Amino acid sequence: MSSETQAKGDIHIVDLHKSFLHEGKRLNVINGIDSVFRKGEMVSISGRSGVGKSTFLHVLGTLDRPTRGQILFGDQDVFTLSSTQLARFRNQHIGFVFQFHHLLPEFTALENVMMPALIHRLSKADADRKARALLAEVGLSERLRHKPGELSGGEQQRVALARALVMEPTLLLADEPTGNLDQDTGEGIHDLFLELNRRFNLTIVIVTHDPRLAARMPTRLTMKDGRFVEPGDAAHAAEHVAAEVAADEEDHEGLVTLGATEHGNDATG
Repeated sequence: MSSETQAKGDIHIVDLHKSFLHEGKRLNVINGIDSVFRKGEMVSISGRSGVGKSTFLHVLGTLDRPTRGQILFGDQDVFTLSSTQLARFRNQHIGFVFQFHHLLPEFTALENVMMPALIHRLSKADADRKARALLAEVGLSERLRHKPGELSGGEQQRVALARALVMEPTLLLADEPTGNLDQDTGEGIHDLFLELNRRFNLTIVIVTHDPRLAARMPTRLTMKDGRFVEPGDAAHAAEHVAAEVAADEEDHEGLVTLGATEHGNDATG
C-alpha cells in the first residue's frame, strides 16, 4: 500500500509509552495510552501543566518516537518507517499549529503558506494556487503580500493555520492555538477550526487550557499522569479545565504573594 492509502481513515494508538532520562533517572511521561481518533473527529485534550499533553501531541505528530507502542494511520504503523520516510509522511499527512505561529518574518503570508508545498516539490504555480485558496478560506485574501510583522496576532495564527493545511493533511494538531490571543480573537479561531472540520472532514486534535475551546469539541479528553481519563459532557469538561486553570493561577498568585511578603520583611528588617 502507498502511504497515501494507508494514511486515510482512523488513527489507532496502541499501548503508547514515552519516557526520558533525567539526571540518571527514567521519567515516565506517557503511560500506556490506548485510543482511537475517528476520521473527521474533533478532539480536545486538557489537563494541568506537566501531565504529558504536549509530549503526546509531539509523538502523535511523529515529531518524536515513543519508547514503546504503536500509532497506526489506517494500516500504516508510522514508527516502522525510517527517519527520512517518516519526515516525508509527516510533511504530507500531518499539519501543525502551535501557540507561537513560527512564521518566517522575512516572507509574506503567501510565501509562508507556500513553503511546505515547495519543500514537497510542488511546482511554484501549484503551491501559489493552493496557498491563495487557503488564505481566502481563512479570510486573508487581502493580506497575501503582508509580512508577519504587519499582521495582527489573530491574522498571524490564521496564516499559520493555512500553512498547516496546504498539503491537505489527514490530521491537524494544535498545541494551545489561542494561548496568545485575546478572548474575541480566540473565539474567531475556534469558529475557524469548526468550519474547517465541517468543510474538509479533517481530524483535529487540540491541546488547550481554554475551557471555552475544550467545551466546543465533540470529543473531550482529560489527561492525568500520562493517561486519558474518561471524557464527560461539555459542562463537566469546561468545569474540570476551569478548576485546573484556577488551581494553577492560585499557585502562581501564592508564590507572588509569598515573594512580596519576603521582600517586605527584608526591607523592614
